[in-house]
Amino acid sequence: MLKKYINKITMGDCLELFKNIPDNSVDMTFADPPFNLKKKYKSYKDSLEFKEYLNWCEQWIAEMVRVTKDTGSIFIHNIPKWLTYYTKYLNEFAYFKHWISWEAPTAPMGKSLQPSHYGILFYTKRPKGTKIYELRYPHKRDRKQGFLLKDYGGKKNGLHPFGPLIADVWTDIHRIKHNKNRDPHPCQLPIHLLDRIILMTTDENDIVLDPFSGTGTTAVSAKRLGRRYIGFELDETYKKISEEKLKNRKEDFIIGNCRVSFYLNQIVTIRNKDWDSLSDYFIIPNQMKAIDSQKIELKDKSFFLNKRNITAYNRKRKKTACFAHI
Repeated sequence: MLKKYINKITMGDCLELFKNIPDNSVDMTFADPPFNLKKKYKSYKDSLEFKEYLNWCEQWIAEMVRVTKDTGSIFIHNIPKWLTYYTKYLNEFAYFKHWISWEAPTAPMGKSLQPSHYGILFYTKRPKGTKIYELRYPHKRDRKQGFLLKDYGGKKNGLHPFGPLIADVWTDIHRIKHNKNRDPHPCQLPIHLLDRIILMTTDENDIVLDPFSGTGTTAVSAKRLGRRYIGFELDETYKKISEEKLKNRKEDFIIGNCRVSFYLNQIVTIRNKDWDSLSDYFIIPNQMKAIDSQKIELKDKSFFLNKRNITAYNRKRKKTACFAHI
């Protein structure tokens, strides 16, 4: 039964489709549901009564937990208002790990505090034995000179050459703001946000399920990182957009034997456990104190630099941390 849904975007109501997914069969589930904020989706209503919305959410949340393996993880993205209700429900039959705060400033609203983040709930099926990896992201640097932006209290010699471990506040991933980069969908997430979540809790060939697939961000991320995916989507237009994006998507985000996440020609996420093998592919300053002014660069720029963007790269940039064709 599960096999017919793998590496496909299936059209239909997620509550009905979930009935065909066996218990404990998926390695990671991720949901980015409608926020009940009257967004203009094509085929479904984003305006339910308060209790109706929460009752509906409880149903698909229960299904997410049911189909997730004992070693698996559950992620739910939403505004803080709804996440506070989700936690009350999830705490009854899953185990809280983190509330990830994803910085995403908005326009000032009313006379209260300006909303400036979305939340991502991170739960596990069991209290122990879950597959979770530590992740690293690049040091923050001056964009022109390349110097570290933080002083680190004179302890720069002890820094990891690539970057710090990722915390539960993510300020280095930004919303998709320009229409030219957006699909015709009101709530599209940046793909490297999903890359980070997938790298943190899955291995190659693991199964990732998204019950609100939208225009396929989770599926595309899973495919380019060598994972299998299951997507449910109620709208035919969004399903077609997803399938078009997936058709020519290759499993190309790899250095050596390791999967990494790229954005704008830079590695933005690597697994801590992969650094020893990845370090063979990087030029690392001879002395660690030189990390203050030198970026880590790939030894072989041809890894992720194809003919199409060589000209653009030479014209726009003289130096970069690493290279990718995205």
